[in-house]
Amino acid sequence: MGFQTEFNSVCKFKSEQELYDLLEYGKGKMMKSGFRVFPAGQKVIAYSPNNEAIAIVRILASIAEINFQGEEVTQVEMELVRKLTVEEARVQTALADEMFFGEKRG
Repeated sequence: MGFQTEFNSVCKFKSEQELYDLLEYGKGKMMKSGFRVFPAGQKVIAYSPNNEAIAIVRILASIAEINFQGEEVTQVEMELVRKLTVEEARVQTALADEMFFGEKRG
């Protein structure tokens, strides 16, 4: 048991529905496995399940708990700051692939 800090302002959705809710309603939440720390008030880049940069979001709250199945989970609540432009999304997606999501080298 222990907390993992999310790396370098990345917020990756695992669920298309959670991402859709955020984009449609301007606020949303997502569930992550394990205990994680998402600093409240921080702006981060949100990524789709297929690793595409989508938007800038602000973390409102991050709640770590053990659910009814005994699993460690973290719920992250956020608000949409704005969607990325096509060019911003292209650049952020390429950078994130190299820095985080691409295959490990070396």
